[in-house]
Amino acid sequence: MDKTTTTELEAAAFRRLVAHLQNRTDVQNIDMMNLSGFCRNCMSRWYRQAAEDRDIEMTETEARAIVYGMEYADWKAQYQTEATAEQKAAYEKSHAAVKK
Repeated sequence: MDKTTTTELEAAAFRRLVAHLQNRTDVQNIDMMNLSGFCRNCMSRWYRQAAEDRDIEMTETEARAIVYGMEYADWKAQYQTEATAEQKAAYEKSHAAVKK
């Protein structure tokens, strides 16, 4: 497969993942972090870093709006729930190895 086709497929898969996460507002970032080690905020940071690698200026706010499909503050107000004690404990446990 040529590089252009590979890039197009990767971009399509990324767009589908972003759309999926925009539709799955019931999935909390802390759950994503606990299970996979990344969340929507991580994805927006990666997106911004990719832009910066290509000398494209992008703010954190702009990158988050792309991933969340709306302003981050609006998403938090509408969909984010308070993390439970269990979720917080799982987060601390799963990230303890990363902190070492």
